[in-house]
Amino acid sequence: MATQPSSKRLILGIVAGSAISLVAVAALVVTLVTHSHHATKSAPSRTPIRPRAPRSAELSGPNPPPMPPFAPPADLGANCQYPPSTGPASKPVRAPRSGKVSTDPAEINASIATNQGDIGLQLANAESPCTVHSFTSLAQQGFFDQTPCHRLTTAATVGVLQCGDPKGDSTGGPGYQFADEYPTNQYPPNDPQAQQPVVYPRGTLAMANAGPGTNGSEFYLVYDDSELAPVYTVFGTIDDTGLTTIDNIVKGGVAGGGDDGTPAVAVTINTVRVG
Repeated sequence: MATQPSSKRLILGIVAGSAISLVAVAALVVTLVTHSHHATKSAPSRTPIRPRAPRSAELSGPNPPPMPPFAPPADLGANCQYPPSTGPASKPVRAPRSGKVSTDPAEINASIATNQGDIGLQLANAESPCTVHSFTSLAQQGFFDQTPCHRLTTAATVGVLQCGDPKGDSTGGPGYQFADEYPTNQYPPNDPQAQQPVVYPRGTLAMANAGPGTNGSEFYLVYDDSELAPVYTVFGTIDDTGLTTIDNIVKGGVAGGGDDGTPAVAVTINTVRVG
């Protein structure tokens, strides 16, 4: 088993970041009670599914800042480790080679072929090399082949399509885990700012997790500017063709209504190619 259900971590990030005032907290509590594991989304979607009320942050305080600029840590890629996670791999797979990982080239092209269309990626090898090393290893071993993108969030401050779990319920993974990279590594340990929301812009590729150092195989395709604590490792960007593919999936909404759950348009990853 890989990471625990990442929806718990996503909600914690939203709650922590939305505590701008008592008014904002009260509004968010009502949302969580009503929607249980629902996440929320920032600026109006570029492919709106339903009319949206003004965000509490817009009414009570400033909007979250962008992610911090990248400053390479001294030990970037020097010792990537992939220790076992709390459960076995959901599909047969080997952990990546541990140790030093090169940050050259700075970007690596990749492509996700789905039943709904292709999603082109540029992997940020110079910023999150341990993460890119893991994603590349899993792709080359066919770990992502014939797996679902099992979760779509379309709410007020978060817009993501979540993929990478062969089990399709946010409990599966590769049987190993690894440390967080950018933007988490831009903050000193225990810095309270690391729990305050920043904007993950449309087109971001980021890891899902269930706590510090629990990255596995699940990832977020961010299709709309999303307000989250900077605890989700960014390891690439999505090209325009990929965003069009995701936008078409988002137009179908969430199965059964609501703003968080299984996409109404079933999405299956056929293959992931790197390089």
